[in-house]
Amino acid sequence: MPQHRLHDLLQQALKQLNLDISTFHGSQITVVSPIDGGILARLRGDNAKSIEANIQQAKKTFVSWRLVPAPLRGEVVRHYGNMLRQHKEALATLVTLESGKIREEARGEVQEMIDICDYAAGLSRSLHGLTLPSERQQHTLQENWHPLGVVGIISAFNFPTAVWAWNAALALVCGNTVVWKPSLKTPLSALASQALLQRAYEALNNPNLPPFVGISDVILGDVDAANHLAKSHDIALVSATGSCKMGYSIGQMVAARLGRSLLELGGNNGVVITPSANLDIAMPSLLFGAVGTAGQRCTTIRRAIVHHSIINDVTEQLKQSYQSMITRHLGNPLDNHILIGPLIGEHSFLQMQQALADASTQGGKISFGKRRHDSDFAGGYYVEPALVNMPKQTAIVTQETFAPILYIMPYHDLEEAVAIHNAVPQGLSSAIFSQDIHEIEYFKHHSDCGIVNVNIGTSGAEIGGAFGGEKETGGGRESGSDSWKAYMRRQTSTTYWGETKPALAQGIHFDPSSPSQGRNP
Repeated sequence: MPQHRLHDLLQQALKQLNLDISTFHGSQITVVSPIDGGILARLRGDNAKSIEANIQQAKKTFVSWRLVPAPLRGEVVRHYGNMLRQHKEALATLVTLESGKIREEARGEVQEMIDICDYAAGLSRSLHGLTLPSERQQHTLQENWHPLGVVGIISAFNFPTAVWAWNAALALVCGNTVVWKPSLKTPLSALASQALLQRAYEALNNPNLPPFVGISDVILGDVDAANHLAKSHDIALVSATGSCKMGYSIGQMVAARLGRSLLELGGNNGVVITPSANLDIAMPSLLFGAVGTAGQRCTTIRRAIVHHSIINDVTEQLKQSYQSMITRHLGNPLDNHILIGPLIGEHSFLQMQQALADASTQGGKISFGKRRHDSDFAGGYYVEPALVNMPKQTAIVTQETFAPILYIMPYHDLEEAVAIHNAVPQGLSSAIFSQDIHEIEYFKHHSDCGIVNVNIGTSGAEIGGAFGGEKETGGGRESGSDSWKAYMRRQTSTTYWGETKPALAQGIHFDPSSPSQGRNP
């Protein structure tokens, strides 16, 4: 595809989104499309002064935003969801141009934004506390929830809009303001998401809402901008999504000031395929989980732990499916028949090749995994998804390589399979394919991941459930269930409503006027 065609699509999308990126023009940030390596835009970056100004504005706006009734805050987010519905295709086009996601997955990402807006709008009427029984007469014991303040969001390139929406929708209905630092690889998607939010907010024209300034802001910058958020005492919560390496750095900075962090980090997700598995169900799930998003999901299937009696059959079926995918469905993500787009860039490709080289030296037998060259996409890194049969789980298998590599390893009994599965530093998503209730329940009870699936793959989480993992994945939870509590502070309150002297807890007597008070026993 000629470079001018990408620019035409970019301009069409920006026009539909009513986003004028000339106002952000600069020389610090070069936005490159992974589709062909061509330049989409040049933008200015934020410096320490402008970042701090955004934080202080968000802190100031929080004072009035938190007083807006929660259902009205929910109405803002609901209206934003409707705005996203109207501009779904244009925003999805930006996501594809910047991240290299195929069209269908980009549309799915925007749909995730819409879904979390719907969820958050309903949640705004049920941010519930508790009324608890008091041990004292005429006392009311309650647990209340209050907004934190300014929430700093750091997001990654692979989900350039949805992860922000997971955080922002909940943070806003809970009464917080937001400062967002997106990946430098996908700033246009962030600016468009922010612009649509502002349009939705202002279109409500509700006199009970404060001006939009400071409700949500985007800052563009590198690791220094992320560190600024992490170190700022005016950021009540830092929600960071990215690699484990990034999480260690951000988490320690926030902890050094005794701040709060919500970390969604790497995954090295494994599936166990048992002899009782229905392979007609398992194989499509395994294929999408391993090669979808060109292996650049935190929930990508990276390890298949297969019973020794069926591993040859599973491997052969996967090879056939991979060959078909490579021949027919690898290429320009803007084409509707394509299912595997490019890696985000050269660095990811080199990491993948190094991992495959290490796997080979550690006994792995590699199928596919080479770069595919095309004169129309000379600057894009299109790579065959790789299958690697390993004799056992070696050092390279325990590492997360953010690329489409699927390691296949044998096991003999379920206890061994679970031991292999759990013997990695990460703990995000896991799955088992089985028709045996004992195998299923054993795995559900013993997988050390935050997500455990049965007869489906590790990807494709719905927004209704809490999303997150354990160990080096960071322990955070986003999206559904009671994840909203991460964006609020818990307060225990006791109210005495009687008219005589109140009793003390634990039956303590403290009465200076009593003749017996203060005497030795």
